[in-house]
Amino acid sequence: MNSPASGSTDSRSFDLLDERIRRWIWEEGWTELRDAQERSVPALIDADRDVIIAAATAAGKTEAAFFPILSNLLRDEPGVASVLYISPLKALINDQWSRLDGLCETLEVPVVGWHGDVSASRKQRFLRKPSGILLITPESLEAMFVTRGSSLAAIFGTLRYIVVDELHAFIGSERGMQLQSLLKRVDLICGRFVPRVGLSATLGDMQLAAQFLRPKAGRPVEIIESKGSSREIRLIIKGFVQTPARVEMQPDIRSPQLEDAVPGSTLEIVNQMYLALRGANNLVFPNSRRQVELYADLLRRACERDGHPNEFWPHHGSLAKELREDAENALRAGDRPATAVCTSTLELGIDIGAVKSVAQVGPPPSVAALMQRLGRSGRRKGEPAIFRSYCVEAELNAHSDFSDRIREGLVQSIAGVFLLQKKWVEPPRARGLHASTFVQQVLSVIAERGGATATGLWETLVADGPFDMIDKPTFAAILRSLGKADLIVQEASGLLLHGVRGEKLVNHYEFYASFSSDDEFRIVAGSKQLGSLPVARPLIPGQGIIFGGQRWRVLEVDAERKTVFVSADRGGAPPVFDGASAMVHDEVRREMKRVLASDEPVVFIDTKAAKLLEEARKYFIAADLANRSIFSEGNHIMLATWAGDWINDALVVLLRAENLDAWNQGAVVSIAGSKFETVTSVLQKVGARTASDLTRALSVIQNIENEKWDWALPDDVKRAAFASLRLDMPGGVALARRLVGENQGRV
Repeated sequence: MNSPASGSTDSRSFDLLDERIRRWIWEEGWTELRDAQERSVPALIDADRDVIIAAATAAGKTEAAFFPILSNLLRDEPGVASVLYISPLKALINDQWSRLDGLCETLEVPVVGWHGDVSASRKQRFLRKPSGILLITPESLEAMFVTRGSSLAAIFGTLRYIVVDELHAFIGSERGMQLQSLLKRVDLICGRFVPRVGLSATLGDMQLAAQFLRPKAGRPVEIIESKGSSREIRLIIKGFVQTPARVEMQPDIRSPQLEDAVPGSTLEIVNQMYLALRGANNLVFPNSRRQVELYADLLRRACERDGHPNEFWPHHGSLAKELREDAENALRAGDRPATAVCTSTLELGIDIGAVKSVAQVGPPPSVAALMQRLGRSGRRKGEPAIFRSYCVEAELNAHSDFSDRIREGLVQSIAGVFLLQKKWVEPPRARGLHASTFVQQVLSVIAERGGATATGLWETLVADGPFDMIDKPTFAAILRSLGKADLIVQEASGLLLHGVRGEKLVNHYEFYASFSSDDEFRIVAGSKQLGSLPVARPLIPGQGIIFGGQRWRVLEVDAERKTVFVSADRGGAPPVFDGASAMVHDEVRREMKRVLASDEPVVFIDTKAAKLLEEARKYFIAADLANRSIFSEGNHIMLATWAGDWINDALVVLLRAENLDAWNQGAVVSIAGSKFETVTSVLQKVGARTASDLTRALSVIQNIENEKWDWALPDDVKRAAFASLRLDMPGGVALARRLVGENQGRV
C-alpha cells in the first residue's frame, strides 16, 4: 500500500470515507491523502458517473478508486453489492488481490481473483453469493459469457462499479475492442447504468481515453489527472561507438566464451551497467527478447566471474511463468539486490517493490514507455528517479547509411526526453476496423444467448456497441464469410447458431483470447532459419528488411505458416540502429528534426554522446536537410519525411504498388534504382490518389492475416482492417503531395 505522506491532515475527502476505512488509514500511519485520492473520493463515492484516474506509477491509483468505492458498498449491508475489477494481466490480479485483501478483510468485503490459477471451489463460492470485489481478465470474463450466459443476470445483478486497471494498455488493441464489447454486454445484462472507473497512466489525449472507456457516452466522463509530486530526476544518455567482437580482432582465441563473441560495445555497456547497478534493485529494458536474454546472461556471468551471487534475472512474455515469478520475487523480497532485465512486461503496475534505477538499451519504444519506465524509479520518499540510457552508434565511413549519419537511435532518445519534459506523450490510436475481434464477439454472443439474429448482432455489437466502423455491407459480407467457413449456420427462422467448426472452436479454451499468441514470423534464408520476430508491418515481395545485423530481400511471405523467406541483399551495410520493431509517432520524428537543426547543447548526455550528436548535426547542415526533403545518396533517392511509421509505411505501400523499390528506414524512405525525375513523377501520381485507388494499392501486402480470426474474413475486409490498424493511407497520400510541393524546382 501507500507509504505515509507528509503534510496537513485537513481533508474534506477523508471525512467522506467510511469510518472503518478512515481508521485503517490512520493505523497505516498515513498523514494525508495523495492528490489523486483526494480528488477521486467526491467523484466516485455516489456511483453516479464514469471516472478516469490518471497518474504516474506509484501515485496510489488503486486506493484512489477503492477507498470511495468501498465506502459506497459499506453504506448498505456488507456483502450485498459487487465490484468488477478488470486487469490486463493475471499477475496484476494476484498483485491487487494481495494489495486489497488486508483492507477488505477488516471491512468483511470478500476479494476474489478469477483466472485459470484460481481454484474452482473459490469461484463457486462467489457464484453462490456474488458480492465483494471480483478481479478478472478480459479472457476470463469472456469465458463467463460463453459458459454461463444464462446465469449472468444473477451474477451481475448487484454490480455497483466496473474498474478497468491499466486502461492505456487496452486502447487501440484487439483486447481493447474485446473489452469494450464485453462492457457493453454487461450493461445490457444489468439493464441500467453501471459506472466505469479507468485507472491509467497519463496519456497524450485523455479525451480519447474517455471515449474508449464509454463510447457514445450520454454523459461526460470525469477525468482526474493527478498533479503528482515534484521529485528529483537524474537522467543521462550515454553514447557508444560500435566495436567488433574479440573473435573478429583475435580469430586465434582458443575456446571463445560468450564475452568474446558479442560486439565490444555490447560488452562495454554490460561492464558499465554491472558497476552502476550491482548492489541495488533495478530494471533494465533492452528492446527485444533476444537482447533481454543476452544482457541477462552477460550480467549473470559477470557476477560469477567476480564470485558474487547472481543479481540479474531475465523477464519477458515467452519465459515460463515460474521463471518470470523468480525475477518478480527477487525484486519484491528486498532481502538481497536484484535487477530484472526485461521487456515491456514490467512497465505495467505489478508490485515489484522499490527500484533504485532504470536502465534503457537503445531508445525506448515510445515517449509513453519512457514515462512508464522512468516512473518505476524513485518511489521511496526522498529518493530521486534515476534513468540511464545506453545508445550505440556506428563508426562512420564513406558508405555509412543515412540512419547512422544522423545518429538516429541517439537522436530519437534525446527527442523522447525533450517531449517528456514538455509533458507530451503519444495520444492513443483508438480507431480501427478490428474485424477479427468482431468475429470473436459474434461467436461469443451466439454462445451467450443460445443463438442470435443478424439484427440482434448488429444492434449489440455495431449500432450500440464499439464496432461502429463496420458498415452494413461489410457486416453482411462478414456473416456470409463466417457461414462459408462453417463458423455459423442460419436456421429457417433466421436464428444464427454455431456451425460444426464454430462450435468446436468456441468450446476450446483458446477461444476466450481475442488475440493469437503465436504473433511472430520465422525468418528463413535458404535452408537456414535466421530467427523470429514480431511482424505487424506490411511485407511485400521484393521489399528490403534489416534483421540480425544484415540486409535481406523478401522473396515470399507464407502468412499461414508465419514464415518470411529472404535472400541476402547487397545494398550495403545495414545501420546499427534498427527501429523496425517499434512504431514511432509523427511528433517524435518532428522533434528529432528539431534536435538536429538546433545548435543548443543537450545537458543530459555524456561527452561521447555529445560528440556523436555534433557529428549528426554537421551532417544535417551539410546535407541541407532543413530545406531539402528529396535528395540522392549513392544509388538511392532519399525522401526525408520526418513522419511517423504509420505514414511512412503507407507511403512505401503506395510507392511499391507503382513498382518503386521503397524502404521505410525511419526518418527517411529510401528508393533504390530510380532516377530523381521518376520518383517525383510517381509521388505526383500517388498524391492524386482517390480512396478507391488506395484500396487497390493494399493488394501488394502479403502478411494481412495478423489477427486471430483474419482467416475467416473476406479478403477485402481483412485488407481494410490491416490498413485501419497499421497504416495511415490518407497520411501517405498527403505526404507524397507535401514532398512534391517542397521540392518544386529542385533537381
